Amino acid sequence: MMKIFRIGLPVVVACAGAFSLQAQTADEIINKHVDAIGGREVLAKVNSIYMEGNANAMGTDFPTNTTILAGKGFKTVTSVNGSDIIQCFTDTSGWSLNPMTGQTSATALPRDMVEKGKSALEIGGELVNFKEKGFTDSLLGREDYNGVSAYKVKLTEPGVEIVYLFDPNTYYTLKTDTKASMGGQDITSTTKYSDYKKTDIGYVVPTTLGVNNAGYDITITYTKVEVNKDVDPGIFVMPK
Repeated sequence: MMKIFRIGLPVVVACAGAFSLQAQTADEIINKHVDAIGGREVLAKVNSIYMEGNANAMGTDFPTNTTILAGKGFKTVTSVNGSDIIQCFTDTSGWSLNPMTGQTSATALPRDMVEKGKSALEIGGELVNFKEKGFTDSLLGREDYNGVSAYKVKLTEPGVEIVYLFDPNTYYTLKTDTKASMGGQDITSTTKYSDYKKTDIGYVVPTTLGVNNAGYDITITYTKVEVNKDVDPGIFVMPK
């Protein structure tokens, strides 16, 4: 447990669905998603975000919090049996601490992991200005997701592939499947998003995340979300 951290009316309907799919490109779907979570003007006003709640693993809740200082730092802390499991990224480096795996002090993360982790510093993630970040996009069609005919869009850059499912009604992200090559190995993970809430500033965030990583399942439920809270940049510095 501690290792977790799709001749008649049907034809008409089908044709209408196909036309709808052709009428939208991957770029258009992504732009509608960005608008749905607040739009670029609102996202540009978010300097920081702090989220607090619980991570549930195998039926047990563990306190967790995540702090993002836009473009500068990302830090998540989960408390397990009195010890803190920490992962942190900045625009130049990254580090982790996991006493559950025998780590007694903070350890610098590999360079390739740091480079791929930089998207965590961006409010709205990879999809905001994704082309400037080196990604290309493609529309893969539609996929049924819990009875919803979701748009399926893929982002790729060297060493990274992310497949998104978007709700066609809200354009919120329903699920992502990520594959990244790090240290010569392919790392895969799946995240499901739900319970979207609008913050005071207008930024919309999912407050429940179901994560499957390396075969382990974690459900993260955030009960507090604060935007533009003062953040001390010092919290992202790796302790010596």
